[in-house]
Amino acid sequence: MSTTTLSPAPAGSAGAGPADPAAADEGRIGLRANLRHIGALARRNLLQIKKDPESMFDVLLMPIVFTLLFVYVFGGSVGGSLGGDRQDYLNYLVPGLMAMMGMNIAMAVGTGVNDDFRKGVMDRFRTMPIARSSVLIAKIVVELGRMTVAIVILLAMGFALGMTLGTSVFGLLGAVALSAVFGAAIMWIFIVLGLVMKTAQSVQGMGMLVLMPLQFGSSIFAPPTTMPGWLRTFTDYNPLSNLADAVRGLMMGGPVADSVGVTLAWAAAITVVMAPLAVSKFRKKA
Repeated sequence: MSTTTLSPAPAGSAGAGPADPAAADEGRIGLRANLRHIGALARRNLLQIKKDPESMFDVLLMPIVFTLLFVYVFGGSVGGSLGGDRQDYLNYLVPGLMAMMGMNIAMAVGTGVNDDFRKGVMDRFRTMPIARSSVLIAKIVVELGRMTVAIVILLAMGFALGMTLGTSVFGLLGAVALSAVFGAAIMWIFIVLGLVMKTAQSVQGMGMLVLMPLQFGSSIFAPPTTMPGWLRTFTDYNPLSNLADAVRGLMMGGPVADSVGVTLAWAAAITVVMAPLAVSKFRKKA
């Protein structure tokens, strides 16, 4: 990585950037330079993971723990409500867990941004002639990589336990891609939380308050037909239910057009609203 790519220009030098760091934004930096900055910052985040491999424990263990826990604790009863057995529940659960991976890993983006501000790292980045969005996009790129690792482990665990693919490899890849698109959108929400909350612990606490109702009040773990009417209404409008149903259809077969369309619409709406807000908060955060 070139050391000149992200180094702040000396004050008063001939090649120095704008005196006001906030002026060095997306409007003044070309696409190639912006992509180069994102790549350099993503590499920096990957090197952090290399120095702290324990930060990968959630990615490596969470898919295994959730799969074993729900299949062997709830698989018999919920599988019966599906008209089958534990094996049928495995085929139902794994696509739902794919939809959940992005939500859980997204929390790490918010806590990471908050921690970087606390350590003064973000203040250094804001003195450099780089697009403000590149710092945040690099975070999302690396977390999408972590999410992909988690999904691969989840699928390997599912197939090891006997999961069957009802469609094709292309359907499976489409399910992974859709999960990644929605996961990236959710990460913008947690970036905003990381920028407005005072501590990483408060980001985690607020994140859990958001995640728990969305995850368990959805079709991820159980079919909504077994839920009371008021909860079923919430489930029907829950974006995670649409994502889980879309991933399930892409992997196991069934109609997917409506659920995929609604999921993509949710992802686009969240990104359009939260991404500019996150960049604005990043510029203005004291």
